[in-house]
Amino acid sequence: MAEQRADVMVLGAGMVGVSAALHLQKRGRDVVLIDRHGAAGEETSYGNAGLIERASVFPYMFPRDLTHILRYALNRSTESYYHLSALPVVLPWLWRYFRASTPEGALHSARAALPLIERSLAEHEALIEEAGAPELLRRTGWIKLFRSQASLDEGVADLERARQFAGITADVLDPAAIEAREPHLAGTFTGAIHWGAPGFVPDPGKLAKTYADLFVRNGGRFLTGDARTLEQDGQGWRLRDAQGNAVIAREAVVALGPWSDLVFRPLGYKIPLGIKRGYHRHYTPRGNAVLNHPVLDADRGFLLAPMNRGIRLTTGAEFARREAPPTPVQLERALPLARDLFPLGETVDQQPWMGARPCLPDMLPVIGKAPRHPGLWFDFGHHHHGLTLGPATGRLLAEMMTGEAPFADPTPFAPVRFD
Repeated sequence: MAEQRADVMVLGAGMVGVSAALHLQKRGRDVVLIDRHGAAGEETSYGNAGLIERASVFPYMFPRDLTHILRYALNRSTESYYHLSALPVVLPWLWRYFRASTPEGALHSARAALPLIERSLAEHEALIEEAGAPELLRRTGWIKLFRSQASLDEGVADLERARQFAGITADVLDPAAIEAREPHLAGTFTGAIHWGAPGFVPDPGKLAKTYADLFVRNGGRFLTGDARTLEQDGQGWRLRDAQGNAVIAREAVVALGPWSDLVFRPLGYKIPLGIKRGYHRHYTPRGNAVLNHPVLDADRGFLLAPMNRGIRLTTGAEFARREAPPTPVQLERALPLARDLFPLGETVDQQPWMGARPCLPDMLPVIGKAPRHPGLWFDFGHHHHGLTLGPATGRLLAEMMTGEAPFADPTPFAPVRFD
């Protein structure tokens, strides 16, 4: 059988893995990118709101007020849904998530992630320019709608906190300003916040594929293979591709998102990786209706985004076993509410799409060297921000692997923080 050798093999061709491969390549490493699909952006990176969230400087922590907890516990929300059968698996992780979500814990995570957030849009802009794909980035930001005074007050307080913490600015809109920016929305709103700093990607899956094409164009190799065949090989790592050929590299990067545990657990690592599943579906707009920005209905818990494929309706988090059959309950709950907000037409997709977000309890990714296996590196667990942070964490990882001074302190992302 044939044998291929490289300096580094990167396992997983979502936004995180492709970005890591590109940044390692830029630093002179011969890199092989490996994915079970043989194409980039086919899993988590395909389905999301398309936001490069430059303004979200505070992570999505577990709510600690009783009202939210009771609403989620009743399992009737569009924001959150859980499988009763999965509770024995999910509850221990949720308990760690809850414990990490103190005000002090949230502030620690925000401070750690801030350098990554601040670099997120610039890193994407550089790659998009190099790839020659400016049409895949729009500078529209996104709009958060509020239907009650209480939720608006909370949103404005969050804006002020972000301003004081990181200098983030946004426009607070009254109903007239909402109508001016989104004339085809319907409903009674107390106000809204237009977050202008984030970028918007109208086809996230295509962006991952565009970055992968750039990687190959620059001399990289993209192979189909199963990461579960990874094993140590002397001073390096070996894996079998889909044709049974050996791929051998001095170093390996685990960037498998919600499937990363399939590699790290057999090697003895007990990193508390959790899964938040989510769904989306596309619809045509009715008549001449146009949606100019992604819009989040904060009080009803769903988001609409104007993707190239159609208006994408996205849901919140579903807590279930990773491989459980899809249960798009949240989409079914959100659809009539979304039709009240915007004139959605026919369904574009035959079936709803389902994906999984990889999350750690502190809502920070794992980035760094595996402590007990030379040449093995981790880059996964980007929670709701894989699209946002992929290029920034790819740069950070590549700097660590090549001996450069890292642009951000990697300590908060170290795998050993859970030991």
